[in-house]
Amino acid sequence: MENRQGRSRLAWSLTILRRAGSEADLNAAVADIRDRYQFAHLVLLLVRLTNRTGTYPWYCTTYPEEWTARYIQKNYFEIDPVIDLYQTGFLPVDWSSLDRRSERTRGFFQEANAFGVGRHGVTVPVRGPSGERSLFSATSNLPWREWRKLRASSSHELQVLSCYLHEKVLTVSGLRRGGGYRKLSRREQECLQLLASGMVPKRIAARLQISEDAVRLYLRLARRKLDAATIYQAIARASFLELIQPE
Repeated sequence: MENRQGRSRLAWSLTILRRAGSEADLNAAVADIRDRYQFAHLVLLLVRLTNRTGTYPWYCTTYPEEWTARYIQKNYFEIDPVIDLYQTGFLPVDWSSLDRRSERTRGFFQEANAFGVGRHGVTVPVRGPSGERSLFSATSNLPWREWRKLRASSSHELQVLSCYLHEKVLTVSGLRRGGGYRKLSRREQECLQLLASGMVPKRIAARLQISEDAVRLYLRLARRKLDAATIYQAIARASFLELIQPE
């Protein structure tokens, strides 16, 4: 799933996020993760909460304070095309694919660039078990070719991090109390742990001396018990609940 460097980087990131006990800790952890991955900025925005009125109830960002204040003051939520990505699915979306045909949208990105947000970006939509929606974005000022390499090398890790940070933000901010999940069996935990450590189902089957179909079944059951929409979300949630320890 990830190479050895990626696993080490991901495990380090999840560890410092796990230790965060306040919003200040969380912001500091996100800044550290940004630096470790060599992104320009990272941001998680809660777009929607279940059974709660109002929009955009919470965000965690390394963007310059001046840009964040201007974004809120000008209500750029209404014109930022990134916001609409929460409706698109689960896969990361590169900002180069966003519709910038309108003059207003082009002006928005030019202004963001002037504030140092980053010339390039990728956003991962996250859907929580109770209908929560959030967006996790990473930006960069690297040349295009180097940005593509960074994006490709961190794509899987960003999907796990986005789901873990989603869980952490809801807990730390007090917007959701820790919910209960069905207990995983020993085999389900083992398969999820090995998958998180970088093994593909075929290798997991050989390690555990069971069939590949059985591995896929255990992973599917673990995902359902954790109420996860994707396997990345299952890994993140299991790590958040300290059921597994990504290496």
